[in-house]
Amino acid sequence: MELGRILKEGALSGVRVVDFTWVRAGPQTTRILSMFGAEVIRIEWPDSADTIRLNAPALDVPASLNSSVDFNNFACNKLSATVNVRSSEGMDLVKELISVSDVVVENFSSRILEKWGLGYDQLRAINPTVVYVSMAGFGHKGRHRDYDTWGPAVQAVSGLTFMSGAPDKPPAGWGYSYMDHTGGYYGAMAILAALRYRHESGRGQHVDLAQVDVGCTLTGAAFLDYTVNGRKTDRRGMPPGNRTYWPGTSLTSGYRGPHAAPHNSYKCKGGNPHAWCVIVCYTDEDWQAFTKAMGDPEWARDPKYSTLAGRLEHQEEMDLKIEAWTKERDKYEVMAKLQDTGVASAPVQSMVDRVENDPQLNYRGTFSATASHPVLGERIFEGMPMQLRNAPWELWRHGPTIGEDNDYVFDELLGIHVAERDALETDNVFWPKGMQKKATS
Repeated sequence: MELGRILKEGALSGVRVVDFTWVRAGPQTTRILSMFGAEVIRIEWPDSADTIRLNAPALDVPASLNSSVDFNNFACNKLSATVNVRSSEGMDLVKELISVSDVVVENFSSRILEKWGLGYDQLRAINPTVVYVSMAGFGHKGRHRDYDTWGPAVQAVSGLTFMSGAPDKPPAGWGYSYMDHTGGYYGAMAILAALRYRHESGRGQHVDLAQVDVGCTLTGAAFLDYTVNGRKTDRRGMPPGNRTYWPGTSLTSGYRGPHAAPHNSYKCKGGNPHAWCVIVCYTDEDWQAFTKAMGDPEWARDPKYSTLAGRLEHQEEMDLKIEAWTKERDKYEVMAKLQDTGVASAPVQSMVDRVENDPQLNYRGTFSATASHPVLGERIFEGMPMQLRNAPWELWRHGPTIGEDNDYVFDELLGIHVAERDALETDNVFWPKGMQKKATS
């Protein structure tokens, strides 16, 4: 018998996901699924709530398990069911839910859910067609399978930290856990592939996604340069920032190669930390269009700038002259003037710029979706970067308050009668003993 679902229109309408994820990578995966119509049910426990339920609380409401704007954004469209998986009754309920679901997603270290009795081999016995996705930092196989990671650790092991930073300076990293988000997108892609395979074969499977492996995919150019050409990503002059080649190094030493100049960020008018723009000229024709947009200044007519080789050799003084021009103009003015002539240029945008000042992002709805939260009120949410014409993504709900959907999951979905639920409540299956529910509202 098909059990009731909270049906939403979308490309993934009808897909039910049991969500054991936390922090970033896993929640990003299930967020993507929920935005395209999947029914995502988060399994939570108030005594050990997800880190992001406690992260970035709104400053204008009392702190609680439901006051995080971070969680509200990452958990939008999802449902929340509180159940104590450390009790036998709670474990039975979770397994019953998984038996009528399509996907299970978790991003704990490899040993955690196996110890709980919720590993893939245990769950496929009750649901042979389940798609079970694990997103541990080092994956579920290999000598480091039991190691713990966070975004910066994944970034370091994958090689990205070594490749990032100012020339002749120590590795700097990226300043944010981008690997969590990248891992989330790969997780969603893996689920779609596994569901497609199940549709054709009728078989479920375990998807073992290692976030370190995901990070390695972003080092592709450097990896190929070493394996094909034997060149290493030495720290001197590496990386060259926004330049494709750093002055004083061999023209063939950088993995990006001497293929564009100008290719840099330039200070613009305004005097604030975000008043910068990026300009890229890949061809001599681009350079000619760029000089025309600048008003054909006399310095740009010097023959030493007429070829790529000359611009690379003299790019230090060339960049200073270009910046003298950009510093007299607003970054959006620079972009418009250069883009009108076919030269690639874009402003360096802050979060305020992206959300409030960018007409293109606003047009595409990247940051324009809103929903009302019972504790936080009306808030802006991130949209999705992909647009499906016939099955668009939809923001239909705020991030759930903890345990908000217990009635739906346990009463309607699993058919747990009121008397049975009352008994389980007494046994602390749905809420920790001694914790007031109203204290988290």
